Amino acid sequence: MELIPAIDLLNGRCVRLRQGDYNQETVFNDDPVAVAKQWADQGATRIHLVDLDGAKAGKVVNGDVISRIVNAVDVPCQLGGGLRNSESIKTILDLGIDRAIIGTQALKQPAWFRHEIEEHPGHLALGLDAKNSMVATAGWLDVSQTSAVDLARQFEGTELAAIIYTNIANDGMMQGIDGGTLKDFEELAQFGIPIIASGGVTTLKDIENLLEVEERSPLVSSAIIGRALYEGTIELPEALKLVNQS
Repeated sequence: MELIPAIDLLNGRCVRLRQGDYNQETVFNDDPVAVAKQWADQGATRIHLVDLDGAKAGKVVNGDVISRIVNAVDVPCQLGGGLRNSESIKTILDLGIDRAIIGTQALKQPAWFRHEIEEHPGHLALGLDAKNSMVATAGWLDVSQTSAVDLARQFEGTELAAIIYTNIANDGMMQGIDGGTLKDFEELAQFGIPIIASGGVTTLKDIENLLEVEERSPLVSSAIIGRALYEGTIELPEALKLVNQS
């Protein structure tokens, strides 16, 4: 299982939100580039970036910081937040981002998203942010009437790099991953696309639970870790050792 540290960008700083709420922001570092280098130095093989300003604005906002992060580390970076047209996707990929994560527009314009996957095979990921199993959009500000599973089904058989599934009720709450979300990961794996677990990874026990899911469903093969790394309930080297021993 690949463990992917998260860096959320807001006003050029490294922050974490609770349940995607911009009014519940904690600033962890004013230098996201230094944070990225720290995670890479500790053994991370990929870094997850979120342009929170972009998620609200519907366009890339923190492009300069993103570029500096990509150039500072020797591991691939993936990014989501505000990527809602072909130009934004191209901009991000041209900056050196390995995977562009699309959420809102994949729901609103699935035919367009399928076309983009064909244009950039292996470099686009579907960001499934869900509340009560329904897809949330526009930086989690709205909840749709489409289930996460139904949206994922539309892209079965494409060259999608991954599906990143976040239960936003768990995200940033430091309460662990609930059993229902673990079942969701396995259900999504039926479409033959790698699944990245996100939201709620709080302790090593959560990683152990994900490793058990991976044994049953090998496509549940990655996990994003955010607030737990910043608050110290998970130490990245220790977590990587656990995964390597499994």
